[in-house]
Amino acid sequence: MRKLKMILIVTVFAATAIVLGSCSGNRNSGKTDEQGRPLIIKKGTIDCDIVETSPIVFKGKVYRFEYIRQKYWDNHTGDSYFHFVNPQTGGSTPSFAEGFHLGSAAVFNDTVYVTGVEKWNADRIHVFKSADLIHWDSYVAFQLPGYGIFNTSLTKAKDKYVLMFEIGMPKEEAGVRFTARFATSTNLKNWEVLSSEHNYAKDRYTAPHCLRYLDGYYYDFYLEDLDEYEQWVVRSKDLIHWEKTKLGPVLKASPEDKNIANNKLTKDLKDKIDKAQNINNSDIDFCEYEGRLIINYSWGNQDGTEFLAEAYYEGTMEEFLKGWFPD
Repeated sequence: MRKLKMILIVTVFAATAIVLGSCSGNRNSGKTDEQGRPLIIKKGTIDCDIVETSPIVFKGKVYRFEYIRQKYWDNHTGDSYFHFVNPQTGGSTPSFAEGFHLGSAAVFNDTVYVTGVEKWNADRIHVFKSADLIHWDSYVAFQLPGYGIFNTSLTKAKDKYVLMFEIGMPKEEAGVRFTARFATSTNLKNWEVLSSEHNYAKDRYTAPHCLRYLDGYYYDFYLEDLDEYEQWVVRSKDLIHWEKTKLGPVLKASPEDKNIANNKLTKDLKDKIDKAQNINNSDIDFCEYEGRLIINYSWGNQDGTEFLAEAYYEGTMEEFLKGWFPD
């Protein structure tokens, strides 16, 4: 009887240990999926007709920069513009940069910087800066006659700032459009455009969108045109030689994109989401807040029918970036 009792105790203890071990393992490895990739949890769609956005942390609060296109369902101004949204309240800051396009935002030293272009296929990049999200100063970063510039992304790398900008022309510089080029600055005012060998990549469609820097590496989150449009990441120490993650795409189209993550959306908009073709996950941008990554991205048909979605990663920026290139 005692032997049977001991066997039962050991069996129960072992089963408990397996369950606890499994839970503990999930907790410790919950930042990766079954393929070992950083685990991104898609919350779903938060708006329609918005593509380029940047979540930022400014003075302890999270804001979402948005480029509002002319065709946006709630744009009654007749022109494009930029603004910031408080995701908690839904309130927005006064609009600025009327008529500008394809913006992105970053924060340095309690100042918000937004880079954008005055038209698609522009030959110069403008910088907007503000210390309160209300009053804005602007200036031209640089001009490249004969170039066609689209999206931009700004990051800090040790003692300098690095701007990634997307080009579609001239052909000899862009190769297969769209291609990442780079410029550097020590003061965010005066910029040096790096040589044409500093690029990614001329041989195929690699539309760049989000640039980050960590421990000597630049991380370029870009769009691959495969069977569908997928978000991938490469890294480089010199902006010339690049290493592509072996873990597969960062984001790709999935049913979770169509989940409704904003209950304020109207029935018509929800119906539009439900019926939309989805072959694209693009235009990723993210920020870290309280140990979690807030991620925005676009989905749709990559041909004018597009939606804004939100996701998150339970971990730090460092864990997320390094997670795509495990030792």
